[in-house]
Amino acid sequence: MTAQLTAILQALLVTLLWSTSWVLIKFGLQGIPPLTFAGLRYFIAFLALAAYALLARRTALSRLGGRDWLWLGVYGFVFYAVTQGAQFLGLQLLPAITFSLLLNFSAPLVALLAIPFIRELPSGIQWLGIGVFLAGVGIYFYPALVPAGPAAGLLVAAVNVLATSAAAVMGRALNHRTHANALTVTAVSMGIGSTALLAAGLALEPWPVLGSAEWLNILWLAVVNTAFAFTLWNHTLRTLTATQSSMINNSMLVQIAILAWLFLGERPGPKEWLGMGVALAGVALVNWPPRVPTPPVGE
Repeated sequence: MTAQLTAILQALLVTLLWSTSWVLIKFGLQGIPPLTFAGLRYFIAFLALAAYALLARRTALSRLGGRDWLWLGVYGFVFYAVTQGAQFLGLQLLPAITFSLLLNFSAPLVALLAIPFIRELPSGIQWLGIGVFLAGVGIYFYPALVPAGPAAGLLVAAVNVLATSAAAVMGRALNHRTHANALTVTAVSMGIGSTALLAAGLALEPWPVLGSAEWLNILWLAVVNTAFAFTLWNHTLRTLTATQSSMINNSMLVQIAILAWLFLGERPGPKEWLGMGVALAGVALVNWPPRVPTPPVGE
């Protein structure tokens, strides 16, 4: 199995875990304020990662220079404090299907940002794949191509799209340039971003009453869907381009729809299944045939 195929399969596993998070977040938001919920999830995940790194002696902090710390801090703030905070808030303000639709606009934006900032030019077949994917999104949601929702929710979704796109490009650059391993990159950036996110939740929202079910939800999201999944994701970013990663991430549109069908009783019709099939074809085009390894970003 090639390194490219291995990374693609690992990234798909991560998106499956992240897709299940949407269901768990929807349940959790019934009793936990969004910023506090997100802050607890990512701060506990950071503590788990830090403990594992220390016990396994897998830290590489000494290899980080001042410039690395600066960019890890910026990346952590954008990817965790802004992106994940906006995701939790957006899922509270908008229906999951509307929010999922809006997030798919990150795919072409990532491709465009990657050209000037990290010098990754998508191939012709990758541009075709992006177009096919967006066509699938259009088929799935037609005729409601312009989502309805409160202005605040749409604004939060727009912030999420911009932050997600910026984080995808920064994550690709950091994981290719930084001397530290994926575990260190994840732990440091998550520690910085989750601290800011939890502080915002504690300052702006009342502390919730948390029972055993709420804590179990938070701990599962923190340890499995965050600490493990984000470390594996950062590992795949050493192999996959920003455009590839963004498109694999956007395959969550299909995964979330299937999970909603299985667990929430939302049954897609023939048009929706067709749209999901076209969207998956677009993801396949972006990632096939496997790319020839390229030099490190920035070289």
